[in-house]
Amino acid sequence: MAAKKAATKARGTAVRKPRRKKAEPRSRGLSAAEVASEAATPPTELIQGIQQDGGEVLSVYRDPLGAHTVVFAALPIDKVEPTPYQRDLSEPHVKRLVGAMERLDRFLDPVIAVRKDGRYWTPNGNHRLHASKMLGAKAMVALVLPEEDVAYQILALNTEKAHNLKERSLEVIRMHRGLTGSRAGKETDFSHLFEEPAFITLGAAYEKRPRFSAGAYHPFVKRVESFLDLPLSEALRVREERSDALLTLDDEVIRIVTALKERGLQNPYLKNFVVARINFLRFKKDDSPAEFNPSVAKMLASARKFNVDKVNKDDISRMGGAGASEPDEE
Repeated sequence: MAAKKAATKARGTAVRKPRRKKAEPRSRGLSAAEVASEAATPPTELIQGIQQDGGEVLSVYRDPLGAHTVVFAALPIDKVEPTPYQRDLSEPHVKRLVGAMERLDRFLDPVIAVRKDGRYWTPNGNHRLHASKMLGAKAMVALVLPEEDVAYQILALNTEKAHNLKERSLEVIRMHRGLTGSRAGKETDFSHLFEEPAFITLGAAYEKRPRFSAGAYHPFVKRVESFLDLPLSEALRVREERSDALLTLDDEVIRIVTALKERGLQNPYLKNFVVARINFLRFKKDDSPAEFNPSVAKMLASARKFNVDKVNKDDISRMGGAGASEPDEE
């Protein structure tokens, strides 16, 4: 027994990672002058290859963190392609990029690329690549990495990552707050930046409750939200009030979920199940708009009358998790 405990303790010690020490300010990497200095060794073979492929080298520099050489180049767009094991393309994301790039009339976010047999694989620029092609672009700029082994590590990691609901919602509410403090106009004037009105309210809720399970409420909130024809400051106050109402509803849903668990009903999508049960809008076949406050009040009333004794495992098996975007986080 003592030997077993010692082995277990040893295993635990082996996997425990040391705490990362906070780096001292300005203690690592290169200065701005060193990044731009001529100390970077030009990767002659890569530069020649880019030129042979019809591209143009714009600059060679050392990255500021590890002093590795990077080639900044303009590449023919028809020679840039996603990695063979690239994630699936999100058509809605491409359309959003097309709209944003067209309004701005600029391409400002270079992709990372590695040259492979006269082609350029990008692990993190598939959506930007497709958006550029849809806009009819002839070329795109890229950070071409000369160290093939490092480039392949990046390819394997597939660094392009889509926002999940929480990330997107928090990004939108922070954008809303920033605009409120610096720009005039109504919330409707910035709808193209916020993308979806539900994100604003859900983001305000996430700020107050970081473990808020927005995935359970998102389908409902999308039905009852619209961009507000109000000045940004007034619209933000409305969003705060709506997020408070949503969290009050969430408190009741959490109470029901807790009661269901006490009855032995365990399922990662219990919250989605409960919200679906009290969401009266899911029975409406048409997409007619509904008002936020009356709809939340009606759901809250249903939650307070929810009878957990009438729920059984079969009910949850038929509904729990179906179409849910994230499990119960409570």
